[in-house]
Amino acid sequence: MTGITTTQLTSLKKIYSGKVRDLYEIDDKRMLMIATDRLSAFDVILDEPIPEKGKILTAISNFWFDKLKDVVPNHLTGDRAEDLVSAADLPQVQGRGVVAKRLTPVPVEAIVRGYLAGSGWKEYQQSGTVCGITLPAGLQEASQLPEPIFTPSTKAAVGDHDENISFARCEEIVGAELAAKVRDTAIALYKAAAEYAASRGIIICDTKFEFGIDEHGVLTLMDEALTPDSSRFWPADSYVAGSNPPSFDKQFVRDWLEASGWNKTPPAPAVPLDVREKTAAKYREALERLTG
Repeated sequence: MTGITTTQLTSLKKIYSGKVRDLYEIDDKRMLMIATDRLSAFDVILDEPIPEKGKILTAISNFWFDKLKDVVPNHLTGDRAEDLVSAADLPQVQGRGVVAKRLTPVPVEAIVRGYLAGSGWKEYQQSGTVCGITLPAGLQEASQLPEPIFTPSTKAAVGDHDENISFARCEEIVGAELAAKVRDTAIALYKAAAEYAASRGIIICDTKFEFGIDEHGVLTLMDEALTPDSSRFWPADSYVAGSNPPSFDKQFVRDWLEASGWNKTPPAPAVPLDVREKTAAKYREALERLTG
């Protein structure tokens, strides 16, 4: 049960390590992005990898980037990552590396919720709202919302917690025009993806998008798209409003961590092998269902 928790290419210079992805410099317009098998839960990176997770995430993201390219441009350049590194570096890149455009990141997380779950459900129970948005009375856990809602959050540094913010605060951070564009694009992406996923027996409860601005000022989808790391996927055949459905994503690990009594500050407890194996199987099933 092995996995890649970090990369060290000899042929390119590393410029950043995020929660999951390592970035390498190619030139002033492109960079190489490698998805490792690291798993971040509650904004803490776990010590133990989920084997092959990076390859599964890359395959799912690439599928969605292609499927949704008519909704919004994405960061892929079309170059093959394997063509840009030495033979010695290939094992760290194959199946998990993509060549991405250099963009100016939009400094908010674009979260869209179609169902009531997680922190949204907790807030709704207390105040009837999610991220300050008033929702109808009488909703249950996992209820479908009347319409998908945009609930942005701050984009925290590695190790810090993202914080939910109001749309007004989002406008203050990025400007009213860009905030509206990000909101409308994120909701359009969610709706298109949710409709397709439903045809494959998957409910997309909620998801997080990241956007950047290219050299021409065009809003561009970046990082990853609609993966089990950035989304809550539920099997449609076991969905019942009123209870939290089993999911195809890292919620499996999150539930184990919650039950362990961990206080959600580093270091995280060691995740048992069987939990990591079952998590890997959930990710793989999501890939197979979505892509056939």
